[in-house]
Amino acid sequence: MADMVAHYRPGAAFDEMVGPYGTVREPYARLADMLGRMAPGDLKAIAETLSNSYLAAGVTFDVGGVERPFPLDAIPRIITARDWDIIDRGVRQRVRALEAFLDDAYNDQRAVADGVVPRSLITTSKHFHRVLHGMNPSNGARVQVAGIDLIRTPAGDMRVLEDNVRVPSGVSYVMTNRTAMASVMPEVMAEQRVRPVSDYAQHLLRALRAAAPDGIEDPTVVVLTPGVYNSAYFEHTLLARTMGVELVEGSDLECRRGKVYMRTTRGLQPVHVIYRRIDDDFIDPVHFRRDSLLGIPGIVNAVRSGGVALCNALGNGVADDKLVYTYVPDLIRYFLAEEPVLKNVDTWRLAEAAAREEVMDRLEELVVKPVDGSGGKGIVIGPFATPEQVTALRHRVEADPRGWIAQPLIQLSTVPTFVDDALGPRHVDLRPFAVNDGSDVWVLPGGLTRVALPEGEMIVNSSQGGGSKDTWVIAGPPSVPTATTDGTEAAESAPVDSAIETGPLAEPGPLAEPAPSTPAETAGHAESGPHTETTELADLAALPVPTQRPPDQLPARKTQQEQQQQAGRTPPHRLTARAAAEITRTEGVDRC
Repeated sequence: MADMVAHYRPGAAFDEMVGPYGTVREPYARLADMLGRMAPGDLKAIAETLSNSYLAAGVTFDVGGVERPFPLDAIPRIITARDWDIIDRGVRQRVRALEAFLDDAYNDQRAVADGVVPRSLITTSKHFHRVLHGMNPSNGARVQVAGIDLIRTPAGDMRVLEDNVRVPSGVSYVMTNRTAMASVMPEVMAEQRVRPVSDYAQHLLRALRAAAPDGIEDPTVVVLTPGVYNSAYFEHTLLARTMGVELVEGSDLECRRGKVYMRTTRGLQPVHVIYRRIDDDFIDPVHFRRDSLLGIPGIVNAVRSGGVALCNALGNGVADDKLVYTYVPDLIRYFLAEEPVLKNVDTWRLAEAAAREEVMDRLEELVVKPVDGSGGKGIVIGPFATPEQVTALRHRVEADPRGWIAQPLIQLSTVPTFVDDALGPRHVDLRPFAVNDGSDVWVLPGGLTRVALPEGEMIVNSSQGGGSKDTWVIAGPPSVPTATTDGTEAAESAPVDSAIETGPLAEPGPLAEPAPSTPAETAGHAESGPHTETTELADLAALPVPTQRPPDQLPARKTQQEQQQQAGRTPPHRLTARAAAEITRTEGVDRC
């Protein structure tokens, strides 16, 4: 194994493990040492164990209509406490700015009046819905969950590639990756003091409950899925299970007099908060696509009347627009009066004639993206495109300049990846997940590192066949008690150091206790200090299952198939071809 590390050769891009002179960077030193002490074949055995555990647990992702185990590489990605501090502050800042932008876009549009953004930027976005104008959430939060995609440039700094505030997916793989890795590398995780990710469900449930309509103290929360044919159905089931709430489909809910009810064997039960994993276009056939079979007729009117909360809010897609992305630094300065912590990638707006003229002459060397694309679809990487593809792109840009942006080709950083029984450099990006409860934005330490498995491939999206890595955020130094003037002791944090952290492994505590419901409790719980991940053998089927309320108060429900049969509808295994096709068409959501 020592030979495997010694023979690893990074490419031209910034390699996160090995520096320019062939030396292992300090954060990876202990990992490299562990790899060096392995016997031949150990890493292959670990890779096979990970793959088999995902296959047995059903941790899958749909790629091109084929359900397959989600690839998890055996080599984790490591982020120092200092780097994570920048990412954490930058993501929280960006989410606050996007929240302010969305609130402004659907109300007074002060940013337009003050010349920060053009009115056409908002009104020409296909995700801006006039019907939602003036509809404001009870607690003011429109973005409960955000996924901000980052890349590390050749200079080593992190930059924002795009924002996802509609229905960002992938967090379930962060949770399962950690559980799986804790079972195969317990010693090195114990030494590194890796920050935990297991409390994500608590933060999410707390944010969802905070979004409940006014006057509802004990809201009923559900997760709304398009169904078993959606590419991220595994994630929907995991989130519902770990939060202890019901997983429902549109046919399980109905609207009556501005409120939403769930069908149960005991009759109709009120629903107050819906964590929806269905895109706007499919969620209400009364206002959007009239042929949709996935949504709930009348749900928009129920939201408008304050009878139910949809999370994330409808209309958030206008902030996902990649043309809006180019204005986010200006929005941060305008709404927050701060300088951006994380920079954007340099971007040309092809709706502007001067930029378009320059880009048209350089299509063969740039990356051109559709502004409303997701999952890596529609992206044309000039240096890798054929002449025919470049010509077709030119025609598409000329026909719809508003629909495209262009960026220079940036060599994404690489991390050693175990492929074909050897370590090779593979490009990665990072999607940190932020949870917003309306009073505070919390960022899950780590996020989803996506890795492009083919050598030289730059598109890392899972929906394009990419894999993932467990992301280890190293905890900062423990707090040092210091004496205060009144004789008591106060905690003082030592300066954050990028060196490898060491320390004893914390005792694994109980997972996913029921979430407190007040903002004060949230603030007190969010950052309770560094933790280490449990190193007990993982059981992916036994991920935390907190209860939203005492079990004896939960309504008895039949299975979805029983409910559908009772209501005279088609059970899932006899789903009509039209409905199945509609589920698979819900692209733009749940693509990571």
